[in-house]
Amino acid sequence: MKNFNLRVFLSLFLIVFMVSAGYSQTSKREFRGAWIQCVNGQFQGMSKDKMQSTLKYQLDELQKDGVNAIIFQVRPECDALYVSDIEPWSRFLTGRQGTNPGWDPLQWMIDESHKRGMELHAWINPYRAKTKNTFEMANNHIAIKHPDYVFAYDGQLILNPGMPECRDYICNVVRDIVSRYDVDGLHIDDYFYPYPVKGQKIPDADIYNKNNNGISNINDWRRDNVNVFVKQLGETIHEVKPWVKFGVSPFGIYRNKKNDAQLGSETNGLQNYDDLYADVLMWVNNGWIDYCVPQLYWEIGHKAADYKTLIKWWNKYASNRLLFIGEDIERTVKNADPDNPKINQMSAKRRLHSEMPNVQGTVLWYAKAAVDNVGNYGMALRNGYWKYPALQPLMPFIDGKSPKKVRSVKAMEIDGKKILFWTAPKGKGWQNEAVKYVVYRFDASEKVDISKSSNIVAITTDTFYEIADNEGGVYAVTALDRMSNESKPKKKRIK
Repeated sequence: MKNFNLRVFLSLFLIVFMVSAGYSQTSKREFRGAWIQCVNGQFQGMSKDKMQSTLKYQLDELQKDGVNAIIFQVRPECDALYVSDIEPWSRFLTGRQGTNPGWDPLQWMIDESHKRGMELHAWINPYRAKTKNTFEMANNHIAIKHPDYVFAYDGQLILNPGMPECRDYICNVVRDIVSRYDVDGLHIDDYFYPYPVKGQKIPDADIYNKNNNGISNINDWRRDNVNVFVKQLGETIHEVKPWVKFGVSPFGIYRNKKNDAQLGSETNGLQNYDDLYADVLMWVNNGWIDYCVPQLYWEIGHKAADYKTLIKWWNKYASNRLLFIGEDIERTVKNADPDNPKINQMSAKRRLHSEMPNVQGTVLWYAKAAVDNVGNYGMALRNGYWKYPALQPLMPFIDGKSPKKVRSVKAMEIDGKKILFWTAPKGKGWQNEAVKYVVYRFDASEKVDISKSSNIVAITTDTFYEIADNEGGVYAVTALDRMSNESKPKKKRIK
């Protein structure tokens, strides 16, 4: 334990030193996400007030850490952490599936995230209908209403990917979420066909024999089922709201080189393509998803799945859509840097990020570890790597047109405080409407250059900004649309 604490201290010291020396390169556009999960039971049985206060604290701390996107789990097992006429309330809220908690966690999280300038991505598990530790299901649960839709595997119930009815059902659930809630993204995780368990077989031979679509190999048929679903899901999302981003966080290995000499990585572990029947590269290269977050939870130097090998592999092969990296905080801070055993691996991993031209962000697993500042990870973000705010990466394949400039920027003194006000730009429709604003501050003699994130003082949904300590200078305000396209600045000199 003493060695671990020393390593943590030295890691933090080195980070601060590198940042002060100009080592840290902060991008103005970077996806900085954090997964907030419920399936671990962290909110189960909490009162409304307790859960809201817990989440408020987490959001406040994550905002200080520089996080700009929350990925919030709202459907872990064909249930809901939101108001739904399709699926029952989740037991991960009240302890019993189907029991109304008396509030809407998803709507509340959208409101609280947007207040802090963060995006909110609704995270669902598409196929899992029952986890191992769920022993009672509500009468309106899909496995009760349609037991023919699911199969049992390793104590779980899984919606059968081979049934078109199941694909349609999941897409209807997503259509309902996207149509009724102002989410910025819809996110699915790495559970497609179930993770293989030795001695157990997926019981889908009968349906394959009856409905194989002429595909002669059952493994190819399973992959095709998932491919068809992913394409259909993306089309469903964008049909309802074109601006809602569709993201997937697959397992970190696509294929091992021993299984695919051309596309495989120098790894030796579970594979998306062969074991989960998830052809992630097809989804990326065909543009069926908008962003991909491979879960690279291993350490640098891991024998079966080396982090350095994998981040280079994903950077090379998955660049047709936005690529973010799923980071395990606890494993990062508990493992020593191979090149400097006195410190942990955070600085080495951040350096690898900066060296990969196609990596445009990070998602933290899991949010609470950052909030709890495990291994000083959160402090290193807020004081170094993510010290300055960042806008979301652009997605020109959805929309690349910038909104018009804000209008009539004015400064007023109210109760001894200087407040900057502006008027929203003219613009109708999702491609032209401003939904957020960026406020920059420059010294009076400084050139106004909005390319620098270090000049950002606020990203807000408000049309006003309270000037801290009545600090003068030149302020510039820009408008952001739903895809974070940015307008030209409107300037105001404050004495």
